[in-house]
Amino acid sequence: MSNVTIRDIRTIFTEPDGIRLVIVKIETSEPGLYGIGCATFTQRPTAVKVALDDYLRPLLIGKGVDDIEDIWQTSYISSYWRNGPVLNNAISGVDQALWDIKGKMANMPVYDLFGGKAREAAAVYVHAKGAGNSEVEDEVRGFMAEGYHHIRVQIETPGGFSTYGTGGRGSANIETSGTKPDEGPRWITQRIEERDPNVKYAHPGGVFEPRPYMRAALGLFDHLRSNIGFDVELLHDVHERIPPILGVWLAKEVEQYQLFFLEDLFPPEDQEYFRMVREQTSTPIAMGELYNNPHEMTPMVKDRLLDFMRVHISQIGGLTPARKLAALCEAFGVRTAWHGPGDTSPVGHAANLALDLNTSNFGIQEYSIFGDRTREVFPGSPEVHDGYMWPNGKPGLGIDIDEDLAAKFPFEERAYGGAWSAPRRADGSVVRP
Repeated sequence: MSNVTIRDIRTIFTEPDGIRLVIVKIETSEPGLYGIGCATFTQRPTAVKVALDDYLRPLLIGKGVDDIEDIWQTSYISSYWRNGPVLNNAISGVDQALWDIKGKMANMPVYDLFGGKAREAAAVYVHAKGAGNSEVEDEVRGFMAEGYHHIRVQIETPGGFSTYGTGGRGSANIETSGTKPDEGPRWITQRIEERDPNVKYAHPGGVFEPRPYMRAALGLFDHLRSNIGFDVELLHDVHERIPPILGVWLAKEVEQYQLFFLEDLFPPEDQEYFRMVREQTSTPIAMGELYNNPHEMTPMVKDRLLDFMRVHISQIGGLTPARKLAALCEAFGVRTAWHGPGDTSPVGHAANLALDLNTSNFGIQEYSIFGDRTREVFPGSPEVHDGYMWPNGKPGLGIDIDEDLAAKFPFEERAYGGAWSAPRRADGSVVRP
């Protein structure tokens, strides 16, 4: 099969289980040959569609599907200014779909195109959360009974907002826009409603205060280690929400609880504080989901300021740049932990898995437990058993989309267009993720 070209590029929107997913489908000049990729930017999905329909599609129609590297580089510089999440997700959808096509043409899984498997399956972590220590403990024990060995734990902060308000069984990253939050300090809600009676809830993202959060989190770790012990790997996500100097203190305090890693301690603009953390504690550090460009990660990797690289593959442009970033990390002893929340579609999870299986410096894979409707829309979704994600051995990414069924789950209307709902401090100021 030679001289196969891109005949069409289409964007598919679907929301089977409460999370908006963006899928790119590339149809080729070869009848019946197509590929799919994940371009999900759930807070700005229509912007990604415009980038694909109005800019990348006209640029790429007629190009040979074999030339993945050239297509990626051409698409990357096509806007002159680059490294934005909208264009990167659009490029990712194209890039993943092209790797899917290449695998189908070769009759090989994508991980074999990359050089074959370094392991048979990829260890995953899931998310346990609750309003109190006992509630989180119950979820952890439930996951352990199902064979999971790595569990991220989060707890609600008394008088405010959960430490990371997403997660749990079947809802690993539910959007909060338009949903009722933890109420938070009542006086803020009253004041805002008095000013604008049309505002139903004061803070869709909840109310967050650093010190109550840290006390609650440390209390949770102490409770779980005292009652469950050290036979399960615990992880925790700070989500970049506390002042940097308090993050240094927290990293030292959690050392005694032997976390598998402490995630997203600082936002990218404060990453120099990781040097202080490295000088004062051996707590393993994971970072990366807010980066748009692999080059932003370079100083973190070369200076060994983190242990796990947690970049979101579609956020940096797909498998092509992700492979190169994984190789850079390998040279400096940094392990991969690709971002894999609910707003990574099953197609995105299949792409993650292809890298996990091939990459020698793989560390762990975040996993969102798919809902039944999502599995039906995406036949071939990666399967998880006994805490490991397993490949199905099919060519390409090994996954498909039922377009007729996907169309039955259109995007739901959302307050504020579905924008990220930032939590606020008790004084009403925004807390950045």
